[in-house]
Amino acid sequence: MTDTSFVQEAQPRVVALFISDLHLQAALPRTTQAFFDFLTEHAAFAQQLYLLGDIFEYWAGDDDLETPYNRAIADALRQLNERGVKLFWIAGNRDFLVGSAFAAAAGLTILDDPHVIHLAGRDIALAHGDAQCTDDTAYMAFRAQVRQPAWQQQFLAMPLAQRKAIIEGVRQNSKDANKEKSNEIMDVNAGAIAALYDSTGTQLLIHGHTHRPALHAVEASGQTRLRYVLPDWEYDVDKVRGGWISLTEDGVLHRFDAAGVELR
Repeated sequence: MTDTSFVQEAQPRVVALFISDLHLQAALPRTTQAFFDFLTEHAAFAQQLYLLGDIFEYWAGDDDLETPYNRAIADALRQLNERGVKLFWIAGNRDFLVGSAFAAAAGLTILDDPHVIHLAGRDIALAHGDAQCTDDTAYMAFRAQVRQPAWQQQFLAMPLAQRKAIIEGVRQNSKDANKEKSNEIMDVNAGAIAALYDSTGTQLLIHGHTHRPALHAVEASGQTRLRYVLPDWEYDVDKVRGGWISLTEDGVLHRFDAAGVELR
């Protein structure tokens, strides 16, 4: 007679994982290692991985791919893809210059922002989140400029070293400007979020950018609209931050913290 007392019910398979705002850079070795560990210990057992922007602290152009650090990140993603995991990328405000060369090297597909997926019986809108921070008018004007193909073509024609110097100046100016902005201005606008739901025809949204991980529920037109906000990653500090969201085959979304513990 077979003893089944220790047999546990099989857990639903992970259909997709979602991460954003890792801000990877060589100066943050523990954060980088946490990313590599995530790929091998978690993402490798999912069917799909969605990277929703600001995976890099900055991206100056695909000709920076041969920098050893950047190549290591691309190689790690490529190895995951070669294991059968499909990879998808939405640009953030720090890495919107990622192009086809990086996508090919990393084995991923670049998606428009926003993008709607249909998985595990759910319709889910995905976005980075910066386009919905419409109260920050200065940033929105900057975003409109740098997302223009003509501007990007001109910028990418500059020498790589010059581009990096410009980006460093922009980053410092952004830090200084953010000190003067209220928390409300730097968060998403409720009207912009409502418009995103309406335009995508969804009631479920996952985004990052704000570094304010949470699950928001809003009633609209007799339906509950859910908004999952991804955390940023920072493991090179005493109080680490990080985490991800998973979608299992039963259509349930799960939130995990920096230690990989599910949030209830």
